[in-house]
Amino acid sequence: MTDTPAAMPPRMLRTPEAARFLGLSGRTLEKHRTYGTGPSYRKIGGRVIYAVGDLQAWADRGARTSTTEATAGVVHPARRPRPPAIWGRG
Repeated sequence: MTDTPAAMPPRMLRTPEAARFLGLSGRTLEKHRTYGTGPSYRKIGGRVIYAVGDLQAWADRGARTSTTEATAGVVHPARRPRPPAIWGRG
């Protein structure tokens, strides 16, 4: 009989650990969460946790091979998004 370890669930990190993983400050990660520009997170009770895979996927969206690469994804800065311009206001 072979012992095969059960698949481990994704590792979950709290905000300070997730920020260190990404090379950001905890406050920057909190701002991303507030503005909706950051990685996916989960709330369990009053605690915010991040799956390592979600952090990696979010960081990978900003991967580039050239400064002129236009087709790459975008990782937005941690600031409030601008509201869309309304045309023809009268």
